[in-house]
Amino acid sequence: MKKFLNIFSIVMLISVILIEIMSINAYKPVFAYSGKEKPIYCVETDEKKVAISFDAAWGADNTKSILDILDSYEVHATFFLVGFWVDKYPEMVKEIDSRGYEIGNHSENHPHMSELSIKQMENEIKSVNNKIYKLIGKEPTVFRAPYGDYSDTVIKTMRNLNMHTVQWSIDSLDWKEYGKQELINRVLKKVKSGDIILFHNNAKYTPDALPEILKELQNRGFAVCSVGELIHHNDYIVDIQGVQHKVSQ
Repeated sequence: MKKFLNIFSIVMLISVILIEIMSINAYKPVFAYSGKEKPIYCVETDEKKVAISFDAAWGADNTKSILDILDSYEVHATFFLVGFWVDKYPEMVKEIDSRGYEIGNHSENHPHMSELSIKQMENEIKSVNNKIYKLIGKEPTVFRAPYGDYSDTVIKTMRNLNMHTVQWSIDSLDWKEYGKQELINRVLKKVKSGDIILFHNNAKYTPDALPEILKELQNRGFAVCSVGELIHHNDYIVDIQGVQHKVSQ
């Protein structure tokens, strides 16, 4: 009997310790299921809303048209900017911001981030944040890795820089120039609440397809927002599929 009580006491002690550990970690933005870090691909939400985003690295010819379309549908969006794009189009950076759209960080030189040292990663991000701050007086809080290339180290490094690493759950593949209707079909086929949709600012058919996409999203009852408006900024976990979940306190 005494031996049984000792075993029971040990089991209870271990249970208490595990509960304490879970309660401590529950409110940190960590990947909780496989031990591997994941960026945010989409968000679990009870609200019927999706985020749209545009990566900007080469060219800006279509950017003003895209801004005009977004304005006309009264939606929000996020533009992930590369550092050398910011250098080349500083007035466009200011216009994106002045029109009320979120600006994200897409690295300084568009490298494969997972191949860099931590110091190099930090330099890639800080350089862009500093450039954007000088232009609009605020720094980005969301980051998208070029090529969608990430690793545990990339995500942890971004977190230490107070950046949220964001991927996408719907890829328009607009850069492949399959055509307007293919782009529309690809975006609208499986869209659901909490999705993050990826476009590019200078893709050929995006300005033609965007009005129909936005119109249909609104017809289906979706609010179209920026990435920053969709994601949880504190007290969350990201599961093995890259779905971000709010942790209730």
